[in-house]
Amino acid sequence: MRVGVTLFSARHERPLKLKPWHPRAAVVLVVVIVLVAAQRLGLLAQLSEPEQLTRTLLELGPWGYVAFIGVFATFQPFGIPGTVFVFAAALVWPWQIAFVLSMAGSMAASVVGFSFARFVARDFLSRKIPARFRKYDDALERRALATVFLLRSVFWSAPLLHAFFGVSKVPFRTHFSGSFLGYLLPLFLMSFFGQKLFELLKHAPREAWVLTAVAIVVGAVGVFLFRRRAARGADATARTTSPPAEDS
Repeated sequence: MRVGVTLFSARHERPLKLKPWHPRAAVVLVVVIVLVAAQRLGLLAQLSEPEQLTRTLLELGPWGYVAFIGVFATFQPFGIPGTVFVFAAALVWPWQIAFVLSMAGSMAASVVGFSFARFVARDFLSRKIPARFRKYDDALERRALATVFLLRSVFWSAPLLHAFFGVSKVPFRTHFSGSFLGYLLPLFLMSFFGQKLFELLKHAPREAWVLTAVAIVVGAVGVFLFRRRAARGADATARTTSPPAEDS
């Protein structure tokens, strides 16, 4: 039940109702608070200086965890790749802490992106959703949890995927659960191997860099093929779960 505040106008002598608190205002307020906090801590100015940012986060102690999650949740839904934050966490903290923070940051960013699309800019973002996501609308209605899990496993925390879930009919609880399950394996792998890979490459000879470059290219092609195959599988699932067209 909505609760409003009633005032009386002296001129018209009739009650005026103030609109209740709107979810859009809550989302905008949270984003503004996080931006102000990040600016006061100097994190915004240090985004272009990774070494200084690392020292700052470590010096903040437990507050560094809060700052990392806040910056992650504020900037990732609007364009900064989530892999940047996840890899940075793996370099700053032990893998156990990096994994927990990456999960918390990814989930917070997903909630922010989902809420922004659903409550603030639904009409605008609906026109920006690419066709590769739109074809899963039917699958979301019939197998929402499995579809969210699959798309998160393939596309991770892509900003437009946040928006797609936000403008869809998938319930928030289903989106949250499917995203959590979909993030577990890729974030664990990046957190566990990220620092080891960085240290290995840091002291590697030139030949190793060449082999690494080749491996990255092969890996990128493999990821592309895997995502393409997974997308086709999800598309086939969407078609099989869609009701047959009725004859007119």
